[in-house]
Amino acid sequence: MSENKDIINAKRAIDKEIEALRIMENSLDENLSKALDLMQNCKGRVIVTGMGKSGHVGRKISATLASTGTPSFFVHPSEASHGDLGMLSQDDVVIAISNSGETKELSDILLYCKRFGIPLIAMTKNPQSSLGKNSDLLLVLPDDGEACPLGLAPTSSTTATIVMGDILAIDLMERKGFSETDYKQRHPGGKLGAILRKVSDLMHSGDEMPVVNEDTKMQEALLVMTSKMLGCVGVVNQAGELTGIVTDGDLRRWLSPSLMSEKISEVMTKNPKTIQPDVLAIVALVLINITGRGITNLFVVEGKKPVGLIHIHDCLRAGVA
Repeated sequence: MSENKDIINAKRAIDKEIEALRIMENSLDENLSKALDLMQNCKGRVIVTGMGKSGHVGRKISATLASTGTPSFFVHPSEASHGDLGMLSQDDVVIAISNSGETKELSDILLYCKRFGIPLIAMTKNPQSSLGKNSDLLLVLPDDGEACPLGLAPTSSTTATIVMGDILAIDLMERKGFSETDYKQRHPGGKLGAILRKVSDLMHSGDEMPVVNEDTKMQEALLVMTSKMLGCVGVVNQAGELTGIVTDGDLRRWLSPSLMSEKISEVMTKNPKTIQPDVLAIVALVLINITGRGITNLFVVEGKKPVGLIHIHDCLRAGVA
């Protein structure tokens, strides 16, 4: 049975775009490190600009830089010629994208950068173009045609440009030691922000935490459990270390006329599962789920001392699932 023609065309397009990336991979030179030096040492913003499809790609590159620790925004070349050049300062670095290097709308930005000494990094396939010759640094894009069957629609070229932007962002993250915490601070909303939240962001602490000592009678412990409304109470020794926990489930299992007069140390489940405050909340949710037996919460400890309590509902409300 012959292969579907659509699949054949799809594979041809993929192969063509991979080929362009391989060419770019083999042509990387010291200009990449020089461009990274400029961007890392930039005291202002990395301004990205481009027209048409290059502009669409430029917006993506700018957004990726901004979200990974390199302040950046996109300036449209036509708007720049009508006042938005005022957004550029001498502390900035400009990345100008043009596949041909002859995009006329970029001319005013290019001249402005020259006039005020603003470093300009060019992304183009043509080093001999107006943009290539007048840039401070050149990042060469592959000149291997497009995946488009007509060889006209920007396809391979835009893919290569996106990848070049990703390279810059990733290298800068490596150079700066950009961490998960840094990333979370720039992504507080949506699913991504929720997944990156830590236990310490969601836990109940201070007066919200239900804790009693080992000598407490169950009658008093039950009052604490009821008032805190978290379905459990933690038990600590004289050193303030967590030694056990009593849950709603424990109460049902121990239900007897003498229960209220028992010490909580006689009823508690010893050595309960715990978690640290700097662990991702998704890890707490997984631990709660695999522990089973109706467990819905975990005490948060530093060393052996409780500093908070995280409930499965806290995770679910925050979108951690």
